[in-house]
Amino acid sequence: MLMKTYLNIFQSFQNWIYPVIASCFTAIILLLSLSVEAQKPSSVEKTAREGYALRFTDSISSLNIQMKALELAKKNNNKEDEAICYAYLALTHRRLLHLREFAHYAELSYDVAATISDKRAKAYAAMAMASLRSYIDDKSNAIDYFLQAYDLFIKVQDYDMSARIGADLSYLFSSGSQIKVKKYADEALRYAIKSGNPESILHARLAVGSYLSDAIVSGNLPQWSEVVSFFNETIRLAEKDEGKIVSKSNIGIAYINLAVLYMNGPQPVDEEAFLSYLEKATYIAKQYDLKNIYRSSIGLKGQYFMQKGEYQYAENLFKEGIDYQLTLPYKDNDVLATFYSCLKDVSILQNNYKAYYEYDKLFARYNRLKHDHTTQQMLQNADARYESEKKISRIQQLEQENRLQEKNKLLGYAIAAVLLIGLIFMYRSYYYRQRYYQNREDNLQQQQANNELKVQLMEKETLENLAEKLSLERRLLRSQMDPHFIFNALGNIQSMILQHDPTMAVSYLGKFAKLTRQVLEQSRMETITLEDEIQTLRNYMELQQLRLNNSFDYEIHCNDDLDTDILLPPLLIQPFIENAVEHGLKPLLDRRGLLTLSFSVNEEDNILVCTITDNGIGLKESRKRRPKDAHRSLSSQITDERLRHMLKDNPHTEFRVEESDETDSSRGCVVILHIPIN
Repeated sequence: MLMKTYLNIFQSFQNWIYPVIASCFTAIILLLSLSVEAQKPSSVEKTAREGYALRFTDSISSLNIQMKALELAKKNNNKEDEAICYAYLALTHRRLLHLREFAHYAELSYDVAATISDKRAKAYAAMAMASLRSYIDDKSNAIDYFLQAYDLFIKVQDYDMSARIGADLSYLFSSGSQIKVKKYADEALRYAIKSGNPESILHARLAVGSYLSDAIVSGNLPQWSEVVSFFNETIRLAEKDEGKIVSKSNIGIAYINLAVLYMNGPQPVDEEAFLSYLEKATYIAKQYDLKNIYRSSIGLKGQYFMQKGEYQYAENLFKEGIDYQLTLPYKDNDVLATFYSCLKDVSILQNNYKAYYEYDKLFARYNRLKHDHTTQQMLQNADARYESEKKISRIQQLEQENRLQEKNKLLGYAIAAVLLIGLIFMYRSYYYRQRYYQNREDNLQQQQANNELKVQLMEKETLENLAEKLSLERRLLRSQMDPHFIFNALGNIQSMILQHDPTMAVSYLGKFAKLTRQVLEQSRMETITLEDEIQTLRNYMELQQLRLNNSFDYEIHCNDDLDTDILLPPLLIQPFIENAVEHGLKPLLDRRGLLTLSFSVNEEDNILVCTITDNGIGLKESRKRRPKDAHRSLSSQITDERLRHMLKDNPHTEFRVEESDETDSSRGCVVILHIPIN
C-alpha cells in the first residue's frame, strides 16, 4: 500500500517536472543554437540572445535588450531577425508567466515568418507557437507546431535541434500513442549522437529512459537491470561533460530516475545505491538552485524511510520539504498538499490521530487552493485558446479574401482582353462589311428582310421547342415518383409475407394493383381532374391504413363551391400524405391518428388550396428521432422541382410546412399547397 501511494504521488512529480523542463529546455536550446543552413547568427540575433540569457537574473534588463534588438531588426527591414526576436520575447514572457504578452509575441513571430521563405525563421516561429499551445493545454495543436519545427530542422540538417524537438514530441505523446513515444525518442537519440552535443544527448537519453521505465513489468529483473544500466551510462556521460551542459536540472532528473528505479526494483531495496543517488540529486539541486529536484529528493527519501518503518525520520523529512517550500517566493499548493498527505500517512502508521487531524486540515486547505488555482488556470487557458483561435480564423478569412481578390483581378483582366479583341474584331468586320455592301444596297435590303423573317421563324420554333421540353421534364419528374412509391409498397407486401399474414398481403396487393393502375394512367397525362386525384389519394390512404393495422383515420373535405372537375397536375399531393403517415402518424403511440385533407379554391389567384393536417408527433419530435445522416425524401425533392416549374406559369404557386399550435395537445403539423388550376 505504501509503495502504491509512493508511486502515485511521485509519478505526479515526474509527470509535472518532465513537460515543464522539456519545454523550457527546448525553448532555450532552439533560441541559442543555429542550424547548418543559416550559418552564423546576425548581430541583431546575438543581442536578442544576450538579453534572453538574463531572464532569470534581471528580467527588466532582459526585456529592454530584446526590445532594442527588435527595433534594430525592423530598422534593417530584416524579417528573419524580426521573427526570431519575437520568438525570444514570447519565451521570456512565458518565463515571467505573462500569458497575454506570451501569446501576442508568439503569434507575431509566426505571422512574420509566414511572409518569408527562410526555413530557420519558420522553425523558430513554429517552436514558439508550440510552446504557447503547450502552455495553455492545447496539446493537439502543440504537437502540430512541434512537428512543423521538427520537419524544418531535419530539412536544414540541424541534428541538434531535431534531437531536442524529437525528445519533446516523445513526452507530448506519453499519454497517447506508445508507438510514437518510442519512435520520436529513438529518433531524438540518433540525431543527438549525430550532432555530438552533450546536452542534446542527455535530453534524448532521458526521453528514451522515460519510455523504458514505463515499460518495466513488475518482477522483470533482467529488463529492470537493463534500464538501470542505461541510466548509469546516461549519468556517466552527463558527469563527463557537465561543464558543457547548460540545463543542470536534467542531470538531477537522471539521478532522481535512478532512485525511483531502485524503489521499484527487486526487494529489499539497495539502500546504499538509493540514498547515494538522492544525495547526488540534492547536491545538484543546492548547487544550481533547482527547487523541483530538491523537493523530489526530500519526498523520495521520506517515502523510503516511511516504508522502512523509521516514521519519525520520515516525518522530519516531510516537514523539511514543507519548510523549504514555504521559504520560496511562491507557494506550490500541489506540492504542499502532497507533503501533508504523506504526513497523514505517517500519523496513521504511528497511531497519532491528533496529528493526523491537524495534518488533514492543512491538507484540505492546500488541496482546495490547488483546485482553485487549477480552475483559474483552466479558465485563463481557455480564454487564451479562444482569442488565439479567433485570430487564426480571422487570418484565414483574410487570406481567403485576398485569394478571391486576386482571382477577381485576373478574371477582370481576362474579360477586358476578351472585350478588346471582340471590339477589334467587330470594328474590322463592320469596316469590311460596309465596303462589301456599298455596291449591293438593293440586295442588302432584300437580304435584311429575309433575315428578319428567318429570325421570327426561329424564335417561334425556339419557343415551341422550349414548351415541349418543359412538358417532357414535367412528365419525367412525375415518372420518377412511381419507382419510389412502388419500392415502399413492395417492401410492405414483403414484410406481411415474411410475417405469415397471407390474407393481409393479398388484400394489400389487390389495393396496390388498383392504385398502380391509376398511377400508371395518370402519369401519362399532363393534368387530371380533382375528383380523380381524390380517388387516387383515397386508395393510397386505405393502403396505408391496411399496412398500419387501421391505427389512424382519414377525412377528406371539399368546399361546397368547389368544382371537382377542375384540372391539376397528377400525383402532386401524394408525397405529403406519405410523409404525414410515415413521420407523423406511424410513430404515434398515445392516441389514435387522424389525417385530414381539405380543398378550397382561390378564384382571384386561380389557385387550388390543399391543406394536409395530421395529429402526429410533430416536426420537432420527428427531427429528433430521425438519424443525423438521414437523406432527404426523394418524393419531396421531386415535388420541389415540379413546383418550381409551375412558378413559371403562376407566381402564386407555393407550399409551406408548419408546426401545429403548441397549445394544441394534438400537436402534429400542417402542409399547405397552392396549386395552379389549369
